Amino acid sequence: MRVSGLFLYPVKSLRGFAVPAADLDDLGFVGDRRFMLVDGTGKFLTQRQLPRMAQISTALTASTLTLSADHHGSITVGRASCPTVGDEPRPTISVTIWKHEGLQAEDCGDGPAAWLSSFLDFKCRLVRIGEKFRRPVLKSAAQPGDRFAFADGAPVLVASEASLAALNDRILENGGEPVPMDRFRPNLVIAGGPAFAEDDAPGLRIGQVVLRNAGKSIRCAITTTDQFTGGRGKEPLRTLATFRREPDDPTAVTFATNYINESKRGAIRLGDEIVPTQAGLVTVGGAR
Repeated sequence: MRVSGLFLYPVKSLRGFAVPAADLDDLGFVGDRRFMLVDGTGKFLTQRQLPRMAQISTALTASTLTLSADHHGSITVGRASCPTVGDEPRPTISVTIWKHEGLQAEDCGDGPAAWLSSFLDFKCRLVRIGEKFRRPVLKSAAQPGDRFAFADGAPVLVASEASLAALNDRILENGGEPVPMDRFRPNLVIAGGPAFAEDDAPGLRIGQVVLRNAGKSIRCAITTTDQFTGGRGKEPLRTLATFRREPDDPTAVTFATNYINESKRGAIRLGDEIVPTQAGLVTVGGAR
């Protein structure tokens, strides 16, 4: 098995982009989901409520994030770890993501808030991770010190080409249209190996990097949302419901797998070999 795709989503639920290599830090892939939209109460916003979020593109430099959308121009803000000239430290606000309440995130200011609110026709603000942000991973596979950014459940989402092919075969049998990988918004895509092998490996070793399996990803309406137009259909949820229901929760259907970056430093590159590990905790070459 090898790495065939690497993706970053700088702002939770906005459009992501492919990269040839991805560095890791304490929170997962550097630059991934370090920004987020919130409503007036500080609660996170996603394409579940606002499918039009899929139409906003993101771009990163070493020090900035740029948001852009057709016929709406663009706006640039500083990244918390590398503020640009004139980008003063921002006040923190309390935000909520699922079971995590009272997280301290930095408000990115009135300019981005106005730009986003105008495009989405919904009042919102942009926040980013700063020095006061602390969010532990709550999965049963988590270990002390495992933290992550604004992703739903774990730092890294892994999917395989074989799994998507198996799903699309079933969708075609059901008379539907196949879906692309971007519907599932993975960070890492695997080529080679059997379908759904990513579900079963206790861990994955990729060079000096070790990822620990944290359980299958439960899917929602975002997977039915075209990641360029924001339009919605019935697939892939309709077909996933026929063969990927969780036995202890029939309302939950799954695709792709959550992983925790046991290695808190390191890099993954396209073409890297992937070796399944037989234990949840593995130290390779001192990488943690």
